[in-house]
Amino acid sequence: MIQQSPTEFPLLSDPQLMTGAQALVRSLEAVGVDTVFGIPGGAILPAYDPLMDSTALRHILVRHEQGAGHAATGYAQATGKVGVCMATSGPGATNLVTAIADAHMDSVPIVAITGQVPSSLIGTDAFQEADICGITLPITKHNFLVTDADEIPQTIAAAFQIAGTGRPGPVLVDITKDALQGSTAFTWQPRADLSGYRVVAQPHTKQIRQAAELLVGAERPVLYVGGGVLKAGAAAELRALVDLTDIPVTTTLMALGALPDSDPRNLGMPGMHGTVAAVTALQKADLILAIGARFDDRVTGRADTFAPGATIVHADIDPSEIGKIRHADVPIVGDARAVLAELAEAVRACHENGGRADCSAWWDQLRDWRDRYPLGYPPAPDGLLSPQQVIERIGQLAPEGTVFASGVGQHQMWASQFLTFEQPRTWLNSGGAGTMGYAVPAAMGAKAGRPEATVWAVDGDGCFQMTNQELVTCALNNIPIKVAVINNGALGMVRQWQTLFYGGRYSNTALKKGSAGDAGLPATGTRVPDFVLLAEAMGCVGLRCESPAELDAVIEKANAIDDRPVVIDFVVHEDAMVWPMVAAGASNDDIQVARGMRPDFGDETD
Repeated sequence: MIQQSPTEFPLLSDPQLMTGAQALVRSLEAVGVDTVFGIPGGAILPAYDPLMDSTALRHILVRHEQGAGHAATGYAQATGKVGVCMATSGPGATNLVTAIADAHMDSVPIVAITGQVPSSLIGTDAFQEADICGITLPITKHNFLVTDADEIPQTIAAAFQIAGTGRPGPVLVDITKDALQGSTAFTWQPRADLSGYRVVAQPHTKQIRQAAELLVGAERPVLYVGGGVLKAGAAAELRALVDLTDIPVTTTLMALGALPDSDPRNLGMPGMHGTVAAVTALQKADLILAIGARFDDRVTGRADTFAPGATIVHADIDPSEIGKIRHADVPIVGDARAVLAELAEAVRACHENGGRADCSAWWDQLRDWRDRYPLGYPPAPDGLLSPQQVIERIGQLAPEGTVFASGVGQHQMWASQFLTFEQPRTWLNSGGAGTMGYAVPAAMGAKAGRPEATVWAVDGDGCFQMTNQELVTCALNNIPIKVAVINNGALGMVRQWQTLFYGGRYSNTALKKGSAGDAGLPATGTRVPDFVLLAEAMGCVGLRCESPAELDAVIEKANAIDDRPVVIDFVVHEDAMVWPMVAAGASNDDIQVARGMRPDFGDETD
């Protein structure tokens, strides 16, 4: 469950007469909101006036509504609280759609508040009218259209309750202008009576006992940990179960940091660009204990070939996920923290009754795979920067507890591979939607929510050009994030696929002149844009690094700057690829460690 606890809410019993807009602000204060990301406009403008009078709410004026949505997501992921964004009707609201869809795919709790045209004009194609509730119906956990000022407090209470309980997710509250301008007798009840909304947090004892018995009887068990473990705040319970069982663990892209990367039981990330040990362990397991994971296609590869010999125990707070992709032999509905805690107790009981499997041979095999196929990368051509080296050194030189936000593409996968995550909520990325442009506004939101933490955004030159305007927001609001632009002059992941699957035909992936696929245009030497000058124009410190000899000094200089955002243009070579790799639609058995090279397992995995 997400933090805003109802015991912290003030209970107001005496009605107080105010406008709907004032009631909205009072309601946000009552649920414990401290930060709102947004842009005013006509329909939402009545809400912005009482914002000036609030001493509890900090409003951060972004440069684009998509930035507001991603900032709310980054804030929520870094703090564990519900993020909040605000926009006006029509294009203001539709500009939030990508960020809402992103939060929906990654189960991030945000509340998006939008203005709507007056209720009398709904359906008339009024100026800046859009049916944002209809538009977002498939990508929200729930949404509300409020047309009466009296409904605003109870709707806000319900929105936060829905967003932050059960499987977290985005909730949209669309409020008509006349509701904001109307008067209401404000009262506050911290818990909404949500008919039909029931969260099953406690798992069934019988299923927990079955899972424990399977676990202590398995010879090749693997714990498949998903982002739900982090959402539930269950890292301590996960560690306790792993200490008790010595079970090997894989942590998905959304679960990095749930178990420290330095823990020897952590095999790393599974999936399309996961470690050989993690991918193969799942394939050859006789028992997979999946907690807070959804058997995503990027993890399973071709689903009908995934882990063919494994018994599946699947625990999730969302019952609709269980059995959706893979049949669960033991289905467990419940909160990940409760599941892990009760499972540990059940395993202890099995141990006391003499039930304890011998997994020494399995561990010997896993260590062999890990030793033979570690993550690594080839050296860059002479004098050029390797993107993997850049990201690795950023992680090694960053202060303890640094929060990393990533864009989407090659740099995202390298960050997941070569950064080290020792704590929960230190890795923010767009996993399910794969949204380019996520990193800068998400890092902004994370830094706003955790100002004491160092926050690095690892971005690509393609992603960076989608949302870098939020650096202006950072500069003007004392949000000193650090941005590493991994600049290979191309849409790197798409280019990698063109190399591997399209015969090197680089159609429209070059971001600079003189690159492959640029119709023979000469290299002019002109940087378009020049990221250093662009950063300085937006009130940031702009730096550039083009050689390995400069790398450490430039990173250390960035780490030492705390009063302004910093952007570093890391000019890297364009031919680096992400390995290991399971091609889309292929079986995980076909994992490659380099182009055309598969691991040599011999007969040992049969």
